[in-house]
Amino acid sequence: MGRLDGKVALISGGARGMGEQEARLFAAEGASVVITDVLDDDGKQTASDIGAAATFHHHDVTSEAEWTSVVDAVLAEHGQIDVLINNAGIFRFGATTTTTEAEYRQIIDVNQIGVFLGMKAVLPHMIERRSGSVVNISSVAGLMGSPGMIAYGASKWAVRGMTKAAAKEVAGFGVRVNSIHPGIIDTPMGQQFDDAGVMAMVLQQVPVGRQAEAVEVARLALYLASDDSIYSTGSEFVVDGGMTA
Repeated sequence: MGRLDGKVALISGGARGMGEQEARLFAAEGASVVITDVLDDDGKQTASDIGAAATFHHHDVTSEAEWTSVVDAVLAEHGQIDVLINNAGIFRFGATTTTTEAEYRQIIDVNQIGVFLGMKAVLPHMIERRSGSVVNISSVAGLMGSPGMIAYGASKWAVRGMTKAAAKEVAGFGVRVNSIHPGIIDTPMGQQFDDAGVMAMVLQQVPVGRQAEAVEVARLALYLASDDSIYSTGSEFVVDGGMTA
């Protein structure tokens, strides 16, 4: 038996990177997977590769109306949502004195507001069923100061705080909310460190000396999505090769 047999998992930002690996792994472990993203071609291809266990929906996580539409569609098709992975996110370098208001708001809208709207849309259903697991993808930038990425760091600290608040709100209903804090991951987003010429410097701060593969984050998400983590809620789970040790 798979660790997610009979469960339905909604994964935002599931078209590529960590979300894609989560979708593939969850489906292999028995889940029906709903992938959402603004990257339609990539999302459709990922769902097609996975097969009958996966579907794709276009979804802008900054839109409350689109969250409502997606959740309604998933419930109409599957009748339940057991797992929500708030994975969608964007990354931009930008120091405090050089980041524009528009740049700051764009990152906050996707990384912070998107997570809030996801929980707001899905938690009432989980509360009604008295069961469910929400996994919010934060970052090591939500655990420490990250110079040169003021907006990104702010958004990921917010995800950490929202996770703890929501976890205490819904624990009595049998619903769990946890956050994952990845370090340097080999994904299209992580490629920006290479593009900026700082990857070697960043990896010097990682005791294991390498980037993580996206599937290594997905395995942690699988643990939190499954009943194996039934007594864990409101907690940070770090996958960073010792970067924040």
